[in-house]
Amino acid sequence: MFHKPIRKRYILLKLGSFTTVAALLSWVLGFFWFATNLPEDVTNSTEGADVIVVLTGGSDRINTGLDLLELGSAKKLFISGVYKGVEVQELLRLSQRSPKNLECCVKLGYQADDTRGNALESQNWIEEEGYTSLRLVTAAYHMPRSLLEFRNAMPEIKILPHPVFPQHVKQKDWWLWPGSMTLILSEYVKFLMAHVRIWLEGIQAILIG
Repeated sequence: MFHKPIRKRYILLKLGSFTTVAALLSWVLGFFWFATNLPEDVTNSTEGADVIVVLTGGSDRINTGLDLLELGSAKKLFISGVYKGVEVQELLRLSQRSPKNLECCVKLGYQADDTRGNALESQNWIEEEGYTSLRLVTAAYHMPRSLLEFRNAMPEIKILPHPVFPQHVKQKDWWLWPGSMTLILSEYVKFLMAHVRIWLEGIQAILIG
């Protein structure tokens, strides 16, 4: 009489342990896949776009965006997530650029404080301007999550990734550098969380609609 409940608990415990180990293994393998598949160079570097979108987070990103604008890679440059109070002229001077040459073509966004906010802020501006393509500039380790958020926010817009490679991030041999490993691991967790949030939003939209 008492053997069936004990056996049932044993089976449930074994199943739970197997599920936990499988989930952990999948998470670890996913992290290694994520880390080893970060972009290593810029593809389609000569392809034009209507606008360049730069996500703040490092001077190398802004300088890359300004370089692309000066080369004529796009009509305008939109920098998302700028601190309130910073003006275009000040930003150009800090980047050692001539305000007279670029001021007309640079637009700053002040509303975003995370990657999702960057995507929504950029979406609003791009829709207002009527653009249909953009070149997205951000750090290579940040590019997967940025593309996920931007493609979710504006699925009909053509997005060309343009990663930059900060010197302090040792991307190729990240496992030898605790700082780089921690940064990439943190980005992987945020990437998974963004996936889950977007999936839940899709389910909610289906249920409401």
